Amino acid sequence: MKILAFDTSTETLSIALGDGARVWLHAGAGGAQASATLIPAIEALMAQAGLGFAQLDAIAFGRGPGSFTGLRTACAVAQGLAFGAAVPVLPIDTLLAVAEEARHHHGATRVMAVLDARMDEVYAASYEFDGRQWRQQAQAGLAKPEALSLAPGWALAGNAFAAYGARLPAAAARLDALPTGAALLRLAPALLAAGAAVPADQALPLYIRDKVAKTTEERAADKAAAP
Repeated sequence: MKILAFDTSTETLSIALGDGARVWLHAGAGGAQASATLIPAIEALMAQAGLGFAQLDAIAFGRGPGSFTGLRTACAVAQGLAFGAAVPVLPIDTLLAVAEEARHHHGATRVMAVLDARMDEVYAASYEFDGRQWRQQAQAGLAKPEALSLAPGWALAGNAFAAYGARLPAAAARLDALPTGAALLRLAPALLAAGAAVPADQALPLYIRDKVAKTTEERAADKAAAP
């Protein structure tokens, strides 16, 4: 199965391309830079693999939650490439990809994935791996770090520890993990088999927050409340 997968939801751009036998990877700066570098990086990876876009079985992308700009970039590129090549698009939750990275690199099977949402909040969702596939235990949400609760024996995984370390709940382990293209690539076959792929024009980002910045009044209130 030939799949192109990429994520631009964080400050890291991550791309993976697999043909069933080999995997090609690329990582670079994400954020605002991803809109300029994503397509050239994808084209270079496809050239390395000797593949054309029409040969792909699907194009997977991290649909969110995450950076608004990053999600829009990934979705637009996935739509454009898939439409031109007449292949389906596979939108995959970024928090699920974080859980998969924690499993693949650390063996974690019960994971609360947490990504820094800025504005003093985190995106979070819980997943449990049954030996074959992940099952979501709690819906993705947006919360203050101290508002999260975690059952004993569960791991925390994500990129929120530097910003919110002491405010996050105690966990069996704290694992640094990002929603990588490689994680999306590992998740893709099962999701494709489950019918999660959609036509290019139906692929959409997943936005949990409906605002991207605090108002002047909110910033002033935060400053006044700070010790």
